[in-house]
Amino acid sequence: MQHEKVEKNIGLMIILIIVAISFGTLVELVPLMFAKETNEPIAGLKPYPALQLEGRDIYIREGCNNCHSQMVRPLRAETERYGHYSVAGEFVYDHPFLWGSKRTGPDLARVGERYSDDWHRAHLYNPRDVVPESNMPGYPWLFERTLDGESTGKKMSVLRKLGVPYTDEDIAGARSAVAGKKEIDALVAYLQGLGTLIQTRR
Repeated sequence: MQHEKVEKNIGLMIILIIVAISFGTLVELVPLMFAKETNEPIAGLKPYPALQLEGRDIYIREGCNNCHSQMVRPLRAETERYGHYSVAGEFVYDHPFLWGSKRTGPDLARVGERYSDDWHRAHLYNPRDVVPESNMPGYPWLFERTLDGESTGKKMSVLRKLGVPYTDEDIAGARSAVAGKKEIDALVAYLQGLGTLIQTRR
């Protein structure tokens, strides 16, 4: 009888659904916020060097994360294709996270050092030159645009406030590390660093 009252009272049902979802969310997420393995970096993890940091921003600007996830799930089909499943400690210094769930293209969490720099350059200039069936667009303008590094140090300063351990030397040398480089150099540097601390690809 009580069950029938809830089902016939839409307002009460909505409230109970919200309560149930909120409780489930708290039970699932709150413990993770305080778990050591989700808040501490894995061994060897370092903040992105200046050039990779700029490459990551280009990756986001060009919408690469709209088609490529960066999260290998702990499923056999995924680990056999991409490598070791992703662990939270790899992403401690990432702001924002780029895990994603949409895969128009393959997951890139373990793409670092899988291909040569030249392969990445050819692929980004015209993907069909190296992957004939690819539907990815080309990014020829990345080969033309030059970075000045003017805001790189400022980005590092902001990230340091968020807990990324950039040193004063990192911030001071950021501009010179980036200035004069092409955008393609930065993006390739970023891609080549992805997932290299955990590599168990067959």
